[in-house]
Amino acid sequence: MDSKVENIVDLGLVNYVRHPSDPNYVVFRFADPQRAKDFEQTLKDQKIWFEKGEEDTKKRTYALFGIHKKHFDKVQRINFEVEARNRNFLIRNKVFRYTLLLISIGAVVLAFVGYCTRPTLPEALERIELNE
Repeated sequence: MDSKVENIVDLGLVNYVRHPSDPNYVVFRFADPQRAKDFEQTLKDQKIWFEKGEEDTKKRTYALFGIHKKHFDKVQRINFEVEARNRNFLIRNKVFRYTLLLISIGAVVLAFVGYCTRPTLPEALERIELNE
């Protein structure tokens, strides 16, 4: 893998990559300083050894944490917990969010009612054949 944090293959789906020079380590990266602090504190609380660093790119500065791969499963759970504690709503405006939710539920209910009240297929075919 490339030594840079940002590369052409990185789609941003996960916030970790293999260490560029040592395959025994995984590098977790955070662009948000609050998430990085939360992640670091949780690692310290869990007594997991890590190396910390920073990488400046054209767009932002990443906080990097090198973790040994034997701790990967435990650190992955910590990573999910940190993301959950620091997440934002996709739609921040409450009125718009709940309005969109109600419209979506209404469309599903309307589709279900339409499906349940439709004439059965053989009866509909008989009506079409009789009209011709």
